[in-house]
Amino acid sequence: MKVGVLASGSGTNLQSLIDTWQRGALAPADLVVVGANVQGCLALERAGKAGLATFVLSHKAFASREDFDRALVAELRSHGVELIVLAGFMRVLTPVFLGEFPQRVINIHPALLPAFPGTHGQKQALDYGVKLAGCTVHFVDAGTDTGPIIAQAAVPVLPEDDEDSLRQRILTEEHKLLPAVVRAVAAGQVVVTGRHVDVIREAQSDAKSPTKLAEARLRSIDPV
Repeated sequence: MKVGVLASGSGTNLQSLIDTWQRGALAPADLVVVGANVQGCLALERAGKAGLATFVLSHKAFASREDFDRALVAELRSHGVELIVLAGFMRVLTPVFLGEFPQRVINIHPALLPAFPGTHGQKQALDYGVKLAGCTVHFVDAGTDTGPIIAQAAVPVLPEDDEDSLRQRILTEEHKLLPAVVRAVAAGQVVVTGRHVDVIREAQSDAKSPTKLAEARLRSIDPV
């Protein structure tokens, strides 16, 4: 499955995908292109060093979000992309984009959704006083971090934590969880029923019956 990544910043999650891809552990997912809405962002540099195709589309050059999304779709389609990963892409996608890739757009968020959606999830967690924080990979819908949850990883919130230390520990889990989910989606192991997502050990085509599906359910995504 051909994968396109959209990013806006430093691209550490992109790097985790690149590292996994380069050692052959992302298959059957195949990274083919990285797009950004910010010229010169570090994510593009990481992609270039890995030999990946890149493109830049500034959202400021378009009259509306919908026009920007149409241009994004065209770029991704030109590379044959089948799955889109948002890795620090700081734009809200419209139905114009999402309708072109139903259940094929995933996002990584630094909180245990549905708690603390939007920006600064780590700070929100600290301010609220939770004992567990973490990250979520979810399908993207028209809301803000409201799509069906695929997988999550938790980390303890320590008494001495500040926003930066908590961010770093969550990032460590993000870098493991995101490639594992991308691989599982590409392998047909992710089954969506309404808001409920099952991750199965066998390919979807091999687990069609309810009994087979129930037997194949995993408690968590297999690590890469």
